[in-house]
Amino acid sequence: MSNRLNAAPNDLEAFWMPFTANRQFKKAPRMLTGAKDMHYTTSDGRSVLDGTAGLWCVNAGHCRPKITEAVREQVGEMDYAPAFQMGHPKAFELANQLVSLAPEGMNHVLYTNSGSESVETALKVALAYHRAKGDGSRFRLIGRERGYHGVNFGGISVGGIVSNRKMFGTLLTGVDHLSHTHMPDKNAFTRGEPEHGGDIASELERIVTLHDASTVAAVIVEPVAGSTGVLIPPKGYLKKLRDICTKHGILLIFDEVITGFGRLGTPFAADYFDVTPDMITTAKGLTNGVIPMGAVFVTDAIHDTFMNGPEHLIEFFHGYTYSGNPMASAAGLATLETYKEEGLLTRGAELAPYWEDALHSLKDAPHVVDIRNIGLIGAIELEPMKGEPTKRAFSAFLKAFEKGCLIRTTGDIIALSPPLIIEKNHIDELVDCLRTVLNEVE
Repeated sequence: MSNRLNAAPNDLEAFWMPFTANRQFKKAPRMLTGAKDMHYTTSDGRSVLDGTAGLWCVNAGHCRPKITEAVREQVGEMDYAPAFQMGHPKAFELANQLVSLAPEGMNHVLYTNSGSESVETALKVALAYHRAKGDGSRFRLIGRERGYHGVNFGGISVGGIVSNRKMFGTLLTGVDHLSHTHMPDKNAFTRGEPEHGGDIASELERIVTLHDASTVAAVIVEPVAGSTGVLIPPKGYLKKLRDICTKHGILLIFDEVITGFGRLGTPFAADYFDVTPDMITTAKGLTNGVIPMGAVFVTDAIHDTFMNGPEHLIEFFHGYTYSGNPMASAAGLATLETYKEEGLLTRGAELAPYWEDALHSLKDAPHVVDIRNIGLIGAIELEPMKGEPTKRAFSAFLKAFEKGCLIRTTGDIIALSPPLIIEKNHIDELVDCLRTVLNEVE
């Protein structure tokens, strides 16, 4: 059985792959068959350094024993338990541990199965919260250009990546978008938070004035926009958004599916930027990518607003078959224990200066027009090929994989987010690989 699973399938057509150039992939498949700590193993036996933590999610590294064993034990003890009008201990234990990590006052979580579902849940909570307060005129949602909030209808409506939106009709109504914060003319090659652009947050006042504050329910932003190519908020930007939302009674949602669980060297980006939103959406690093799971953190004020009326009635008509799934809960508990034992939620802060210097050493490499970094996230933006946008970065992705490094590209941007267990020698290896690749791509 093991040998059969490690072999490439003889027919790849049945699987319509997500966010993939399917025809290109199936002509020359890149198959991963094993993983351990910082490396993948390919179907042809090569070792590949993971420069992306899988898909921004394997924060503690691959196949960590404590997490693996927790899932193995749980599936043998109880495979599934319903979450509607029933419960199991691990879901409650995990929730208690999660809120102990959250910013002060965020003492409740709703479970989901992905970042996309976390966003949908947060948007629904926002709308229902205002209605529960007797403020049902607040129906508008505000996202941001170049924002990524998953692939469900609410998420792509408030999201601002054109390719994710253009094929799906009118989407949700009553949605507006802030301008993105990317200012390459002023902030190129910035280390950490850019100096210029904090005043862009003032555009929220204009949008609120346009629609009237009494109609606006929530603003949702990624503290650091990840999937669009690592756009780092200018100094003061997030604090200004918080102040404007507070002034007008608008809920502020931080989408921390990527930045949550140590990516910036703090448990959450809310801690890093010292800005507390009303809700935080998470997934990915919650279970180290082992079992799909997400969680939405909400403030006491939001939660308590729903806890009215007769006690036998359901307070919020929302949830999923797999909310708080036993195996996901076991994986989450073991993941948090691994983070704690190894200090991984803050380790990024220790490595960030070395990571920053290593990335910026590529400033003189061919085609590089910008480098951005914060915590253990980095982006190397390349000049596009004339008439063929995205091709140069995709070529770099293919070459890097051939040379034993996994990177991620979006547009003509190389995005990096390694597991938090990365060592300095791994950083050197990754940057050396990228330098070789950039010298070779056209």
